[in-house]
Amino acid sequence: MSAITPSPLQKLRSATGARRIFIHTVLIGVAIVMLYPLMWMLSSSLKPDTEIFTHPGLIPNKLNPENYSKGWDGSGNSFSLYITNSLIVTIGAVIGNIISCSLAAYAFARFEFRWKKLWFGLMLGTLMLPTQAVLIPQYTIFYNLTWINTYLPLIVPKFLAVDAFFIFLMVQFIRSIPRELDQAAMMDGANPWQIYWKIILPLMKPALVTTTIFTFIWTYDDFLHQLVYLQQNDKFTVPLGLTLFMDQTSGSSYGAMFAMSTIALAPTLICFLIFQKRLVEGMATSGMKG
Repeated sequence: MSAITPSPLQKLRSATGARRIFIHTVLIGVAIVMLYPLMWMLSSSLKPDTEIFTHPGLIPNKLNPENYSKGWDGSGNSFSLYITNSLIVTIGAVIGNIISCSLAAYAFARFEFRWKKLWFGLMLGTLMLPTQAVLIPQYTIFYNLTWINTYLPLIVPKFLAVDAFFIFLMVQFIRSIPRELDQAAMMDGANPWQIYWKIILPLMKPALVTTTIFTFIWTYDDFLHQLVYLQQNDKFTVPLGLTLFMDQTSGSSYGAMFAMSTIALAPTLICFLIFQKRLVEGMATSGMKG
């Protein structure tokens, strides 16, 4: 009795099924690798200090939830102060980037002016300029303005369209908006400011959400600039507040530090979960040119 030969369609389905299993297995493995540091931090926040590095497994031998209460008030100030300071700086930076970058992008995308391509090229060239190269000149300017140990050096520059990446992102998005909408508004008597406010800005919500998320995360996690410009403990942000748990003389409190690090993730995680759909849409459509 001869064996039944599988049809080409059955072979294709079998190969497709095997391919899907392989792809999902690889994706699950990558996800585990990516999430392992986060899971290890969460596990370490519940371990005694003596167990964190001696027992690196994810399951604690002994739960120590006191790390959270110890960390919340263990740095001289309540950790809520550092979270509040970070939110002040971050929200100010977000507002500044949305306003200034959208206006600059609107000018580059819709207006014709002398040396427009040159200015646009110079703006893009700042993307290749290392932050460390301009840190000392910026510090000198802010020092002469007596802005050191205030939040002004972290917020005010955002209102001057200093983030070329977001300007470029918005320029590409605005170019995908039909110019016929502008022309129709001009025929109804709208001026450029009204066109920006009533037509361009509402239509570029995906790009604005993308700018909001990246500005929020980058500013919230920024350690270097906050370390340079902030000096007093009561003005510290979350990245600086976490360093207070590291003391080479009297010993570091790693459990409390990991506990506060876990709590510090909440604002960025909430921001991403709220806007993730718009983030994908903004990144997908900002590369199109009309």
